[in-house]
Amino acid sequence: MSYRIAVIVGSLRHDSYNRQLAEALARLAPRELEFVPVRIDDLPLYDQDDDSHQSEPVRRLKTEVADAQGLLFVTPEYNRSIPGVLKNAIDHGSRPYGQSAWADKPAGIVGISVGAIGTAVAQQHLRTILAYLDVPTLGQPEVFLQHKTGFFAPDGGIASEGTKQFLQKFMDRYAEWVKHHADRIANR
Repeated sequence: MSYRIAVIVGSLRHDSYNRQLAEALARLAPRELEFVPVRIDDLPLYDQDDDSHQSEPVRRLKTEVADAQGLLFVTPEYNRSIPGVLKNAIDHGSRPYGQSAWADKPAGIVGISVGAIGTAVAQQHLRTILAYLDVPTLGQPEVFLQHKTGFFAPDGGIASEGTKQFLQKFMDRYAEWVKHHADRIANR
């Protein structure tokens, strides 16, 4: 069986370290996981007045999330929290009230930043939001990465063998998490 993973990168920057990380993680994933980037840069700012007539980009986002068997959030940390663009996407996907596309989708969270603690605080805020939205989120291993020159190999992979092995363990555990939850939901 194939499992579609909706990959939500919380950075819009063209050369985003988190986008590069998402691409590197996809290389480490088992073959049965299909990583599909979800576009969030064209979403309007969330406005409850638009719930009854959501724009095409919002409908696309909700469809892509609904069609996925798992979620992977790859986010930077801005001012000790998640970026506004990511929060905006989460709000759109959860509305109108009672019609959340996120519910019951198993998720993983990773992030990379130039700061010494990586994206630890942003990830904690994201976990709080996802818990409210009924998104089962992988607890361990946590992945708080610090970007330094040479983190990524010239081919886009992970340069350090130790970091690559750590991320491989995360991907293996994440794949088990998705399969367990997706199969449970499919057998309801």
